[in-house]
Amino acid sequence: MSIGSYLTAALALAGGLMLVAWFVYRATDKASWVDAFWAGNLAVLAAWYAASAGGDPTRRVVVAAVGVAWGLRLAVHIAMRVARGPEDPRYVALRAEWKTSLPMRFLRFYMVQAVVDVALSVPFLLMALDRAPFGRITEIAGLVLWAAALAGESVADAQLARFKRVSGTKGRVCRDGLWSVSRHPNYFFEWLVWCALALMATGAPWGWVAWSAPVMMLYFLLRVTGIPLTEQQAVRSKGEEYRRYQREVSAFIPMPRKAKSE
Repeated sequence: MSIGSYLTAALALAGGLMLVAWFVYRATDKASWVDAFWAGNLAVLAAWYAASAGGDPTRRVVVAAVGVAWGLRLAVHIAMRVARGPEDPRYVALRAEWKTSLPMRFLRFYMVQAVVDVALSVPFLLMALDRAPFGRITEIAGLVLWAAALAGESVADAQLARFKRVSGTKGRVCRDGLWSVSRHPNYFFEWLVWCALALMATGAPWGWVAWSAPVMMLYFLLRVTGIPLTEQQAVRSKGEEYRRYQREVSAFIPMPRKAKSE
């Protein structure tokens, strides 16, 4: 199969899974399920590429391992949050903005996420198709970065979840651990995961295309559905305390805390 054929089949697979996600949304009236399926879809696509592509067997095992480990962890983490809590404020805002024909609007939104999944899956596909023996320096460096980024993302998620479980934290801002040096450490380490995957795919034929994934992810996080919407909701719900947090702590890249503003 050609790269185009793989991507076409991947789009059908991701679209089918997102259709399942849409039915889950209709049954629970929680549009937030799209986020869990978004991560799970990438795990499925990585595993499918690893199983069906004709690249080096060791590399295909690595593709399956890193894709499933990252995607499944994130999918389970988000699914537990969605099942136990209220709908994500981002989707509450979309409901308010759209007002009418919500099922069809959300169906289109879910299908767009399927397209995004396929676009982001390109590093997995390029690695799985690469027939050269596994072990390039870029691959080893990418694996090390991937492990560090996955650990950072997991720690950030755990620290925030622990903060939310403590009574009396409603309306307060989490400044625990990584959240004291970045307002969105989970997003930062998420982006590093994609940098690691692109680095691992760099040596493959057309490997430079893999860098479109971290560029795309950075754009989404900084300009679209990541930091902008999250911070708008945080300011609405936490007010001046969050504005102080914005003045004192880096938005994205972890760095020493700024001097307190009066």
